[in-house]
Amino acid sequence: MRILITGGEGQLGTELIAQATAHGAEVLAPTLAQMDLTDPAQVDACWGPFQPEALINAAAYTAVDRAEIEPELAFAVNAAAPAYLARRCRREGIPLIHISTDYVFDGRKGSPYREEDPLSPLGVYGRSKAEGESAVRGALDRHLIIRTSWLYSAHGANFVKTVMRLAAERDELRIVDDQLGSPTSAEDLAGALLSIAARTGAGKDSPWGTYHYCGNGVTSWCGLARRVLETLVAQGRMSSFRLTPITTAQYPTPARRPAYSALDCRRIEAAFGVTRPPWQAGVEKAVLQLLETFRPSA
Repeated sequence: MRILITGGEGQLGTELIAQATAHGAEVLAPTLAQMDLTDPAQVDACWGPFQPEALINAAAYTAVDRAEIEPELAFAVNAAAPAYLARRCRREGIPLIHISTDYVFDGRKGSPYREEDPLSPLGVYGRSKAEGESAVRGALDRHLIIRTSWLYSAHGANFVKTVMRLAAERDELRIVDDQLGSPTSAEDLAGALLSIAARTGAGKDSPWGTYHYCGNGVTSWCGLARRVLETLVAQGRMSSFRLTPITTAQYPTPARRPAYSALDCRRIEAAFGVTRPPWQAGVEKAVLQLLETFRPSA
């Protein structure tokens, strides 16, 4: 199977490339320098010779706070680019798997969000992703929009790596404890996406539409940090830690975050038979992988 993967330099893209290649897929994953998604001419130049059988769009502008002062760039990457990719997929007759986010919701529901719940993003990032979803739906029938949340891995910049770095630099960590969600392993998500892509690429009937995939279970950012620190203690990398829960009000940011953004994933489990390991297991695995090469200054 020939798969075009955008965002190959990011957390999810790195995992997608590694796993797809290991399973014998033919992969094209252009770098940003090779294919700027905001430039249709560059997209066409990369696309043509490869003739993909499926596209996984893992590229996104994810700087949630910076998006508040760079809305044009956020919308170009998260809305206009997916719209063009969807139109190109329609022209070529191939499916698109497009990655979206829990930040399309405002977090006021208080229970896991279902796919059909109304969208109400709080900031530029969430609005740009919501617009991208709408563009994909309007341009292409054979699409899968997969919303995920709180992504982490042994690659790229993410909260798990930040906690490890700060734990090496500070005596105490103060972490927000009143925002709840589901941490998601990029490794687990990549495996689920490739399983789904194989089904769509094999010509089987697929239940197209919007789905949720995240780690199994709900915690806070403070709870996630605690699991990271507990793993470091268990591995003998630190003897103890001081972790102080704080409120969102005590850690103001330019962009508002949803207070509760857990996702209900029953639809994707039923439709595609994917499994969702507990978020704790994925975090521990990522920490162990990071410890092999981790440097506090990284």
